[in-house]
Amino acid sequence: MMRKRLPTLDRYLLTQLIPPFVIALGAVLLALLLERLMVLFNDLAATGSSLATFIGLLTDLLPHYMGLALPAALCVSVFQIARRMSENNEIDALMAAGVSLLRIARPFMQTGLALGAMSVLLYGYIQPVARYDYRAGFYFAAHTGWAPHLQAGMFAATADGAVLTADAVSHRGTVLHRVFIREQEKNGVVRIITAKRGLLTVAPGKRATRLDLWNGMILTDPGPGSLHDPSQTYFAHSDRLILPKAAAAKFRKRGMDQRELTLLELVKYLCHPSSTPPDIGQNDVRAELNFRLARALAIPFIPALAVALAMGAKRRRPVVGLIALALVLVGFDHLLQFGNGLVSQRGISALLAIWMPELIFCAICVSAIHRRSRGSWLRRRLVRPT
Repeated sequence: MMRKRLPTLDRYLLTQLIPPFVIALGAVLLALLLERLMVLFNDLAATGSSLATFIGLLTDLLPHYMGLALPAALCVSVFQIARRMSENNEIDALMAAGVSLLRIARPFMQTGLALGAMSVLLYGYIQPVARYDYRAGFYFAAHTGWAPHLQAGMFAATADGAVLTADAVSHRGTVLHRVFIREQEKNGVVRIITAKRGLLTVAPGKRATRLDLWNGMILTDPGPGSLHDPSQTYFAHSDRLILPKAAAAKFRKRGMDQRELTLLELVKYLCHPSSTPPDIGQNDVRAELNFRLARALAIPFIPALAVALAMGAKRRRPVVGLIALALVLVGFDHLLQFGNGLVSQRGISALLAIWMPELIFCAICVSAIHRRSRGSWLRRRLVRPT
């Protein structure tokens, strides 16, 4: 059975859409991630976390910003293509051949429909799990990581009860001079370790800090009542691992926040209120479920609005339409977030607080493309020669 090929016009428009969409998606993602990236980098550097932890947390952030970048990239790319085709008189030529503006916008709206279906998966399943993974990873990095740097004269306690200090430090606290360490075991054995020089680094492949010591001495006191005498040992080089606290490595289970719940879990808690976690109310579940669905269902209507605003007067600067498009989209997103808060905090009906702005936005998009398409049709009829 032969596969049905796309019409030539659809293939042409989709070919024009892919490059600017990919570029816009990358640019928007980079802009959204840049500020959070710097804050995250500073926080992890302060706790001495490794580069692998930083990359893992950055990966967990991608689904959240991808949900914001997808509609923005689709909007910008469709607007640019429609504006360029209008300025090059391609749309006028298609309309003269009997192709309506709605027909031209159809492949863009179908692309928005596909992205909307992907967004249901993104908003409903990928983002909640990634949000929890990010919080768990950041908690682990902040509480179990032992920062590989010291200040001169500062006493630092390790997980095994040892106390570490150095008379002088250099290289941002990683190189230690005249090191002093006191360790005490549960059986009463006390070890005093001194060294002329030390180096603090993150242990490769381990969630711990490595301490290398050179030219030092270990004085061991077996404690009172022991049959052994204190001993003294010299060494040229010694290393040890400073392990994290086991209690701090634990993190709560997923689902204590409604934003960490998947769509199926939200529906389950909405149908069975008795099984809802104690920290989450029924209004929170209802607001989160409707908010995610409304955001996903609005994406297929964005291309229609972008095409309509791109079809303005050719002498008018395109930035005017782009600014108007950005204001509409940003205002709509803020309205949805405001409605989410009203449903969650005030218990207002989701039909009024979330779905009413959704219907108004969809109606604006449909009426804009319909009005622009009908206006073009009337203009062609008026200027048609007799």
